[in-house]
Amino acid sequence: MFGKKKTVEQQMRDQDRHLRRANREMARDRTKIEQEEKKLQMEIKKAARQGNKQACAILAKQLVNLRKQKTRSYATSSTITSVGVQTKAMHSNMKMANAMGTTAKTMSKVNAQMNPQKLAQTMQQFERENAKMEMSEELINDTMDSVLDESGDEEEQDSIINQVLGEIGIDMSGKLSGVNVPSNELGQAQSSREFDEIEAKLNALRTPAD
Repeated sequence: MFGKKKTVEQQMRDQDRHLRRANREMARDRTKIEQEEKKLQMEIKKAARQGNKQACAILAKQLVNLRKQKTRSYATSSTITSVGVQTKAMHSNMKMANAMGTTAKTMSKVNAQMNPQKLAQTMQQFERENAKMEMSEELINDTMDSVLDESGDEEEQDSIINQVLGEIGIDMSGKLSGVNVPSNELGQAQSSREFDEIEAKLNALRTPAD
């Protein structure tokens, strides 16, 4: 059975892992080259002290080749690193392109479903209905105010007048003992009978006691 096809993300991780491994191997090779380079330098010095020019020439040629190999190793490592960076950049660009493609499809669907004329008609209808609602609310408030003024204002006004007159009556008759002056029902005390009673009591108080 065939294995599952790897996604782009998995392929990127595998490639990055391979590139890192290759760079590590190149670094190990350079370390070995540098060790060989030191050995050749020591052998060249030894041959030079012995006066062996032929050996010095052969060893010097080997040293030159090692240094070229080390240079090529550095160049290869640089190329590997550059490939990794470029691959990541390409993957990032691909992700951005996919995101832009998805956004474009979404915008296309929205534009296909949106009818500018119908939307404008809906907004106009909303404004008309909102204006009607405001007018209706204003009419209802005016009607309620009118009803309340006609039905309850006169009774409330009479109650306030009676209360004020009652308070005035209490203040004026506060010095008269035994006189009952109603506080909130002074309007009813305006009858001739109650005035007669109050007048009789006032006269009794003015008459000197025997």
